[in-house]
Amino acid sequence: MGLADYGSKRDFARTPEPQPRPASSATGNLFVVHKHAARSLHYDLRLEMGGVLKSWAVPKGPSLDPTQKRLAVQVEDHPLDYADFEGTIPEGQYGGGTVMVWDRGQWFPETDAAPPPPPPGEPTELLTAAERALQAGRLRFRLEGEKLRGGWALVRLRDRPGEQAGKNWLLIKERDEAAAGGSAAEITARAPNSVKTGRSLAEIADGAPASPGETHAGEAHAGETHAGETQAREMHTSERHAGEEERARRER
Repeated sequence: MGLADYGSKRDFARTPEPQPRPASSATGNLFVVHKHAARSLHYDLRLEMGGVLKSWAVPKGPSLDPTQKRLAVQVEDHPLDYADFEGTIPEGQYGGGTVMVWDRGQWFPETDAAPPPPPPGEPTELLTAAERALQAGRLRFRLEGEKLRGGWALVRLRDRPGEQAGKNWLLIKERDEAAAGGSAAEITARAPNSVKTGRSLAEIADGAPASPGETHAGEAHAGETHAGETQAREMHTSERHAGEEERARRER
């Protein structure tokens, strides 16, 4: 996909977002989840792959419950520098709203089976096993983040007439020691704040100073204070996307 689409949608004289440039982290397997209060609250999963951050917008955010298959819409690739971006995109700009570094860490592709063959005409030597799995429509991976851990899968849905090809996926938590059920699975409500600065979305929007000493455990306690606001926003988003997720489950 590359970064041309990312660059064409943004006016870098107005937005504080990083300029598009290919790069690689020291390990080559960085992941980040942004919490983004744009037209509606959603979460953006980003996996480093091929010098960019492959990105999916997850309207309801990740769940630790393997039975909760969350719609994930693939969006344009983002530059690696975006992994550290936290701030406010001005109103009127693409994606205008407040952006938080909600989780980050490393991701590892699960390659316990032979990867699928590359698409016809695609040079095999230019694709990693993870890239081939992504193109085939099923990527299994492990996350080692501050909030999200264990096995996950991205599964592409069949396209329906009128839909943009290949954009709709499911984000699914695998059954392992990091999985949970009930209220324990709602990690977005239990741990709502930034892993980078400890701030809430409102504090980021107001330009409040960072809280560098805040930990994941402390954030979970903070979630008791902020849960009402977060859950109200997520309920609004859930209502808008309930039909899409129901259709996604039927098609899987």
